[in-house]
Amino acid sequence: MPIFAHAIYATIFNLKLIGCMVPEIDLENWEKRSDEHAKQYKYYLQKADKKKVLRLLPELHDAAFEKIDCLQCANCCKNYSPRFKMPDIKRISKYLRIKETELIDKYLVMDNEGDYVTKTSPCPFLGADNFCTVYESRPTDCHRFPYTDEDVLFKKPAITLKNATFCPAVFFVLEGLLANK
Repeated sequence: MPIFAHAIYATIFNLKLIGCMVPEIDLENWEKRSDEHAKQYKYYLQKADKKKVLRLLPELHDAAFEKIDCLQCANCCKNYSPRFKMPDIKRISKYLRIKETELIDKYLVMDNEGDYVTKTSPCPFLGADNFCTVYESRPTDCHRFPYTDEDVLFKKPAITLKNATFCPAVFFVLEGLLANK
Protein backbone atom coordinates (compact mmCIF):
# COMPACT_ATOMS: atom_id res chain seq x y z
CA MET A 1 0.00 0.00 0.00
CA PRO A 2 1.43 3.42 -0.95
CA ILE A 3 2.40 5.77 1.87
CA PHE A 4 -0.36 8.30 1.06
CA ALA A 5 -2.95 5.50 1.27
CA HIS A 6 -1.72 4.68 4.80
CA ALA A 7 -2.10 8.35 5.74
CA ILE A 8 -5.65 8.49 4.36
CA TYR A 9 -6.58 5.22 6.09
CA ALA A 10 -5.08 6.46 9.38
CA THR A 11 -7.02 9.73 9.12
CA ILE A 12 -10.31 7.96 8.40
CA PHE A 13 -9.66 5.41 11.17
CA ASN A 14 -8.85 8.15 13.69
CA LEU A 15 -11.98 10.12 12.80
CA LYS A 16 -14.07 7.03 13.44
CA LEU A 17 -12.37 6.53 16.79
CA ILE A 18 -12.81 10.12 17.86
CA GLY A 19 -16.54 10.30 17.14
CA CYS A 20 -16.99 13.69 18.80
CA MET A 21 -15.12 16.68 19.97
CA VAL A 22 -14.62 16.62 23.73
CA PRO A 23 -14.25 20.30 24.55
CA GLU A 24 -12.27 21.68 27.46
CA ILE A 25 -14.95 22.19 30.06
CA ASP A 26 -14.09 24.29 33.08
CA LEU A 27 -15.64 22.76 36.19
CA GLU A 28 -15.12 25.84 38.36
CA ASN A 29 -18.51 27.27 39.37
CA TRP A 30 -20.21 24.45 37.47
CA GLU A 31 -23.32 24.60 39.68
CA LYS A 32 -23.98 28.23 38.75
CA ARG A 33 -23.31 27.61 35.08
CA SER A 34 -25.53 24.53 35.09
CA ASP A 35 -28.36 26.64 36.49
CA GLU A 36 -27.73 29.33 33.86
CA HIS A 37 -27.79 26.74 31.05
CA ALA A 38 -30.83 24.77 32.28
CA LYS A 39 -33.11 26.14 29.54
CA GLN A 40 -30.54 25.32 26.86
CA TYR A 41 -30.23 21.77 28.22
CA LYS A 42 -34.00 21.32 28.26
CA TYR A 43 -34.36 22.55 24.68
CA TYR A 44 -31.44 20.42 23.51
CA LEU A 45 -32.80 17.26 25.15
CA GLN A 46 -36.19 17.81 23.50
CA LYS A 47 -34.83 18.52 20.00
CA ALA A 48 -31.63 16.48 19.82
CA ASP A 49 -30.97 13.84 17.19
CA LYS A 50 -31.24 10.80 19.48
CA LYS A 51 -28.97 8.61 17.34
CA LYS A 52 -26.28 11.28 17.30
CA VAL A 53 -26.55 11.73 21.07
CA LEU A 54 -26.17 7.97 21.63
CA ARG A 55 -23.02 8.00 19.48
CA LEU A 56 -21.55 10.92 21.47
CA LEU A 57 -22.40 9.75 24.99
CA PRO A 58 -19.74 7.06 25.54
CA GLU A 59 -16.84 9.39 24.76
CA LEU A 60 -18.29 12.30 26.73
CA HIS A 61 -19.09 10.02 29.67
CA ASP A 62 -15.54 8.65 29.74
CA ALA A 63 -14.06 12.15 29.43
CA ALA A 64 -16.22 13.37 32.32
CA PHE A 65 -14.96 10.63 34.61
CA GLU A 66 -11.36 11.27 33.62
CA LYS A 67 -11.79 14.78 35.09
CA ILE A 68 -14.26 14.14 37.92
CA ASP A 69 -13.64 12.02 41.00
CA CYS A 70 -16.97 10.99 42.51
CA LEU A 71 -15.29 10.43 45.87
CA GLN A 72 -14.52 14.15 46.05
CA CYS A 73 -18.20 14.97 45.55
CA ALA A 74 -20.73 12.30 46.57
CA ASN A 75 -23.57 14.81 46.18
CA CYS A 76 -25.82 12.03 44.92
CA CYS A 77 -25.30 10.01 48.11
CA LYS A 78 -25.48 13.03 50.38
CA ASN A 79 -28.72 14.50 49.05
CA TYR A 80 -30.76 11.90 47.18
CA SER A 81 -31.81 8.30 47.52
CA PRO A 82 -31.78 5.66 44.84
CA ARG A 83 -34.70 3.30 44.46
CA PHE A 84 -34.14 -0.01 46.17
CA LYS A 85 -35.88 -2.69 44.12
CA MET A 86 -36.35 -6.19 45.55
CA PRO A 87 -33.31 -7.62 43.74
CA ASP A 88 -31.25 -4.79 45.29
CA ILE A 89 -32.67 -5.50 48.73
CA LYS A 90 -31.91 -9.22 48.39
CA ARG A 91 -28.36 -8.57 47.18
CA ILE A 92 -27.53 -5.97 49.85
CA SER A 93 -29.09 -8.06 52.63
CA LYS A 94 -26.98 -11.01 51.59
CA TYR A 95 -23.87 -8.81 51.44
CA LEU A 96 -24.56 -7.42 54.93
CA ARG A 97 -25.58 -10.86 56.22
CA ILE A 98 -28.90 -9.61 57.53
CA LYS A 99 -32.50 -10.47 56.72
CA GLU A 100 -34.28 -8.48 54.04
CA THR A 101 -36.87 -7.33 56.55
CA GLU A 102 -34.10 -6.05 58.82
CA LEU A 103 -32.59 -4.03 55.97
CA ILE A 104 -35.99 -2.56 55.14
CA ASP A 105 -36.91 -1.80 58.75
CA LYS A 106 -33.56 -0.28 59.62
CA TYR A 107 -32.70 1.73 56.50
CA LEU A 108 -35.62 2.05 54.07
CA VAL A 109 -39.06 3.55 53.71
CA MET A 110 -41.57 3.27 50.87
CA ASP A 111 -42.08 6.51 48.96
CA ASN A 112 -45.30 7.76 47.34
CA GLU A 113 -44.41 6.00 44.08
CA GLY A 114 -44.17 2.60 45.78
CA ASP A 115 -40.37 2.39 45.73
CA TYR A 116 -38.13 1.78 48.71
CA VAL A 117 -35.75 4.68 49.38
CA THR A 118 -33.42 5.48 52.27
CA LYS A 119 -34.96 6.83 55.45
CA THR A 120 -32.17 9.35 55.91
CA SER A 121 -29.86 11.64 54.01
CA PRO A 122 -27.03 11.22 53.52
CA CYS A 123 -27.35 7.59 52.50
CA PRO A 124 -26.76 5.35 55.52
CA PHE A 125 -24.25 3.36 53.46
CA LEU A 126 -22.07 6.39 52.71
CA GLY A 127 -18.89 6.36 54.76
CA ALA A 128 -17.15 9.46 56.14
CA ASP A 129 -14.55 9.06 53.37
CA ASN A 130 -17.33 9.18 50.69
CA PHE A 131 -16.83 5.47 49.96
CA CYS A 132 -19.95 3.32 49.75
CA THR A 133 -19.93 0.59 52.38
CA VAL A 134 -22.04 -1.69 50.14
CA TYR A 135 -20.38 -0.69 46.85
CA GLU A 136 -19.97 -4.25 45.58
CA SER A 137 -23.71 -4.82 46.09
CA ARG A 138 -25.02 -1.28 45.65
CA PRO A 139 -28.50 -0.66 44.19
CA THR A 140 -28.84 -0.76 40.43
CA ASP A 141 -29.76 2.94 40.42
CA CYS A 142 -26.40 3.73 42.04
CA HIS A 143 -24.55 1.50 39.59
CA ARG A 144 -26.13 3.25 36.61
CA PHE A 145 -25.98 6.79 37.95
CA PRO A 146 -25.58 9.44 36.52
CA TYR A 147 -27.02 7.85 33.34
CA THR A 148 -24.63 9.82 31.14
CA ASP A 149 -23.80 6.83 28.97
CA GLU A 150 -27.34 5.67 28.21
CA ASP A 151 -30.57 6.85 26.63
CA VAL A 152 -32.11 7.76 30.01
CA LEU A 153 -30.32 11.08 29.47
CA PHE A 154 -32.90 12.16 26.87
CA LYS A 155 -35.75 9.71 27.57
CA LYS A 156 -36.21 11.20 31.05
CA PRO A 157 -35.18 14.83 30.62
CA ALA A 158 -36.66 15.92 33.97
CA ILE A 159 -34.30 13.52 35.77
CA THR A 160 -31.36 14.66 33.65
CA LEU A 161 -32.09 18.31 34.39
CA LYS A 162 -32.41 17.59 38.13
CA ASN A 163 -29.16 15.57 38.08
CA ALA A 164 -27.39 18.47 36.34
CA THR A 165 -28.05 20.62 39.42
CA PHE A 166 -25.96 18.43 41.73
CA CYS A 167 -23.73 16.20 39.58
CA PRO A 168 -20.72 17.70 37.81
CA ALA A 169 -20.53 14.72 35.45
CA VAL A 170 -24.02 15.43 34.10
CA PHE A 171 -23.06 19.09 33.69
CA PHE A 172 -19.89 18.03 31.82
CA VAL A 173 -21.75 15.70 29.44
CA LEU A 174 -24.53 18.22 28.73
CA GLU A 175 -21.94 20.92 27.99
CA GLY A 176 -20.16 18.48 25.69
CA LEU A 177 -23.40 17.70 23.86
CA LEU A 178 -24.09 21.41 23.38
CA ALA A 179 -20.58 21.88 21.98
CA ASN A 180 -21.20 19.06 19.48
CA LYS A 181 -24.59 20.26 18.16
